[in-house]
Amino acid sequence: MKLLDNYRINFEDIGININILDTEDIYKIYEINMFQIEKYTNLIIEKIKEDLLREGIFENLKEEYDYENLKKAFTEKVKELINYYMPNLPEFIFKELITYLLLKSLDLGFIDVLLSDSLLEEVVINGEKKDIMVYHRKYGWLKTNLKYDKDDEIKNLATRVALDNRKNFSNLNPLLDAHLRQGHRLNATLSPISTKGTTITIRRFSDKPWTVTDLMNSNTIDEKGLAFIWEAIENEFSIIISGGTGSGKTSFLNAVSSFIPPEQRIISVEDTREIRLPDYVHWVPLEARSANQEGKGEVSILDLIVNTLRMRPDRIIIGEIRRKKEAEVLFEAMRTGHSVYGTFHANTANETILRLSSPPIEIPKFTLSSIGLIVVQNRDRKSGWRRTLQIAEVDKNGDENVILQINPKSKRFFFKNRPINLLKKFQEFHGITPEEFNREIKEKMIILRYLKNNNINSIEEVGKIIAKYYKNKKLLLKNISKKVYLKN
Repeated sequence: MKLLDNYRINFEDIGININILDTEDIYKIYEINMFQIEKYTNLIIEKIKEDLLREGIFENLKEEYDYENLKKAFTEKVKELINYYMPNLPEFIFKELITYLLLKSLDLGFIDVLLSDSLLEEVVINGEKKDIMVYHRKYGWLKTNLKYDKDDEIKNLATRVALDNRKNFSNLNPLLDAHLRQGHRLNATLSPISTKGTTITIRRFSDKPWTVTDLMNSNTIDEKGLAFIWEAIENEFSIIISGGTGSGKTSFLNAVSSFIPPEQRIISVEDTREIRLPDYVHWVPLEARSANQEGKGEVSILDLIVNTLRMRPDRIIIGEIRRKKEAEVLFEAMRTGHSVYGTFHANTANETILRLSSPPIEIPKFTLSSIGLIVVQNRDRKSGWRRTLQIAEVDKNGDENVILQINPKSKRFFFKNRPINLLKKFQEFHGITPEEFNREIKEKMIILRYLKNNNINSIEEVGKIIAKYYKNKKLLLKNISKKVYLKN
């Protein structure tokens, strides 16, 4: 085996070594060096677990279940029992044993250790006796040195998450879509739906929400493309973010949402919470709810979208457009003057138009002109590079006109076609001439370049600079020209 990389992650104040290894096998190895528990120590650990169950520590907290209180009470009892059975242990071994028992008894066990690695995007359990797989930001799919020997262990993990989310996961309901306490999204399937046993797929969200600065630093998009999107958002044009699975649609949507004027009311609608906006914005997040075990209490995405229109929104963000009824209500909202932003599964601007106007969604093509821009995200599976592939307008006939396109070699945008419908709308609705449009794009590029050069990349910091732009654009540009540091 060849060592490609080595680093440490921190879990519960314990440092854990990670090795990335190249082998002759198909997959590279993600080796996680965790606690080595000797035979006799393990016997004592099993005895401690029996004592915990006998004393009913979990039962005592069931009525008013709170994870942090449970964890605190559990940790205190574990400390007491370790001191009783193994007194005078060195401090670092004492801490490791507490962490080991926490992993064996609470939450997702060793999966929680994997989720503490910020370089991972996906954690996948494909069934019993199968190596757990992870998707690494730098190395792609890797095989770990972890596995579950029994299907019941995997099923127990998924059932625990289902209970936390007040969802039913059983033979009658063998599909689970839920989120973890840290916000990560979990999908699980039961046999016989998944023929090789229970599966779990966890999408690990970034610890820090992506910003427009991160998009530029990662070469996802340059300041020219972002300035174009910013101009559209400032002037209340609706935008669809298209792309394939894992192309970064939601991260991109979250980042460009900072261009919305901060005093405007934003309502977001999602199946599972992923959008994260600054604390100071006027934002109401809504989340759909599945039916309970009796089939009651469901609140669908459609219910939320319809209700949103009664909440006087200035801007509506929807996590993903999937079904005909949802699309119909959203396009009606666009036609009645609401600014709508959402994600959609399609690989190009042309495919976005075709999928929206064809069955099963079947939106009349002339209605599609309500979309201001289509932004297409793409992931190159060979390199793992996520990029904005196209920015297109929709003309009055419902056809796409690609305005900006990425050059894969230079990683820079070039103007492919002149914006026609967009410029016409800018002039018709906002009195902005083509000359003024070009000037505003250049001004926004200056501000975006400033964010990048000064590495201002938290949603709060970026949001404050955008707010300064809306409050006093001339003063902001003047300070930037004088190289005044505006992070605070």
